[in-house]
Amino acid sequence: MTTPLPRLSDAHRRALLVTRHRLAPALRAATPEEVAESVLCLHATDPASVYLSVAARQEPPSIGELERAQYEDGTLVRMLCMRRTVFVVPRDLAPVVDAAAARPVAARLRRDLLKVLAEQLGYDEERFTAVEREVVTALTGLGEATASQLSGAVPELSERIVQAPGKAYEARPKIANRFLGVMAAENRIRRGRPLGSWASSQFRWRLVEPHPELPAAEARTALVTRYLEVFGPATTEDVKWWTGWNLTDTRKALAETGALPVTLDHGEGHALPADLETPDPVEPGIALLPALDPTPMGWRHRDWYLQPALTTDLFDTNGNIGPTIWWDGRIVGVWSQRADGEIATHLFDQDVSTAALTAETARLADWFGDTRVRSSFRTPIERRLYDGTL
Repeated sequence: MTTPLPRLSDAHRRALLVTRHRLAPALRAATPEEVAESVLCLHATDPASVYLSVAARQEPPSIGELERAQYEDGTLVRMLCMRRTVFVVPRDLAPVVDAAAARPVAARLRRDLLKVLAEQLGYDEERFTAVEREVVTALTGLGEATASQLSGAVPELSERIVQAPGKAYEARPKIANRFLGVMAAENRIRRGRPLGSWASSQFRWRLVEPHPELPAAEARTALVTRYLEVFGPATTEDVKWWTGWNLTDTRKALAETGALPVTLDHGEGHALPADLETPDPVEPGIALLPALDPTPMGWRHRDWYLQPALTTDLFDTNGNIGPTIWWDGRIVGVWSQRADGEIATHLFDQDVSTAALTAETARLADWFGDTRVRSSFRTPIERRLYDGTL
């Protein structure tokens, strides 16, 4: 007789999520490093998301502390890694992420750019490497520099290529951003402090020491183990989607984690032994999470915390989620900062403490001060809320 698999309900998963991801006021962290550990890594394609994700989970939220962690102490490291996406990763985890996810992305970016440069500008590997050396020399002398400043020091970065030739959106950009992007993906340079406010997307570049090299297979197992500690239980498809790996590498890594097969309300999944224990109950609280927050972006299958009918409105056409309101481990609404600074909200579920929502909205508005943030990835419902048509 076959022994049935342990069953973990959606309610059980949401209880784990609230506790692990600090989605209640009583669970807020003291430092940005603690926040990053709680969600494994911070989504950083949109620079403001890093600050907003931390502010939602830190008490008191501190821009200065997050800048210290990223640009002074280096305890949080910005990397291009899973799914060819920029994340801010805890320093101790960075070598694992580098070996498991960043190196394959970097190799592909280098190969693709060299192909374009060879076809349009006559580059070969030797010329590509020579320009890299010039960038290193320039940054050694400058310390930190913007792409524009580096283009002044390394004239080759001002050369232009044609993108989408013959299309209505044909462009002729300088090669600087793509070239520096390859070097950053290889962890030879890294973004330093932005120009302007913390919400700016214009960064200075600086040299960095490479990560220690780890065997790729061991790193993949370590990364999936950490993923399950933070996001588990999860399905094979969740892990494959989050990492960006092929199915073979995903299955091999999962098999080495010691995870147990379990039955979820929406199919079979994998859980570490600790996942089987229900965490102590926590008083429900409101969390205003930003666009691309790591919590809603952590799974391929989201029915256990999101009504399926809302997916089209909450995500853009590329699968990027907008700002969301969370209560007791579920998405219950959306929010947007309007041009005048007002934090506008809309609830799908009325079984939510309006007093808690008012308090958290005021907390976020006070933290924003005079800063205005517009997500780079606008969703249908966020646009309507911003415009006042929702």
